[in-house]
Amino acid sequence: MNTSLKGQVAWITGGGSGIGLAGAMELAKAGAHVVISGRSAATNASGLAQLQAVGSAQALALDVADAEAVARTAQQIVDKHGRIDILVNSAGINVPRRSLQVLSTSDWDTVVDINLSGLFYGVHAVLPVMRQQRGGLIVNVSSWAGLYASKMTGAVYNTTKRAVLALTESINMEQCTNGIRATSLLPGEVATPILDKRPVPPSKEVRERMVQPEDMGRAILFLAQMPARTCINELVISPTHNRFYTGEL
Repeated sequence: MNTSLKGQVAWITGGGSGIGLAGAMELAKAGAHVVISGRSAATNASGLAQLQAVGSAQALALDVADAEAVARTAQQIVDKHGRIDILVNSAGINVPRRSLQVLSTSDWDTVVDINLSGLFYGVHAVLPVMRQQRGGLIVNVSSWAGLYASKMTGAVYNTTKRAVLALTESINMEQCTNGIRATSLLPGEVATPILDKRPVPPSKEVRERMVQPEDMGRAILFLAQMPARTCINELVISPTHNRFYTGEL
């Protein structure tokens, strides 16, 4: 298996922190030119500095909930580099008030706009160039909640992350003859900043037992380094000390 990604171009939404940045770091180390995008200029700048210390990278401002902006960003990457080989849809959010009793319609719309519509906009934007290339990898970051809904993750998060599975499988059904493959990446608890949005954020000790961002980065690299003939439809990763199993959640 060729483990070098030299000559490939990878675009990671939500790539300035968390799972997105961890994946971007591993892809850059493996030789890919990495483009990260996100809404926060400070987060983009911090992520870019880390990436440029290990490889070739750039950062672009982007709100994935803006379909036209997503399309422009994809075109900007193609215009500059001529291709997009890997898309990692890692941008995602949750809200603190997440049970149906307190979930507002505006919070519902916000989470759907980013976790589902924004993810689709990225897919929609890269499919034409990937079809032209006759190949490409799309990694859609779903969640353990995409398989196992829970009260802790909440109704709108559960809904969007389960929908990601259907969209990913639709990509594989429709685009496999074009050499395009898609993976739903389904992490359990990962120690990323999104945990601060929980009604009761986990303690430092609890976070240390979780899957770490760098673990997810290695998983994304594993997917990128698989032979183009092979599609991993779903990849589920959870902490060994899984609080969904132990009843702590």
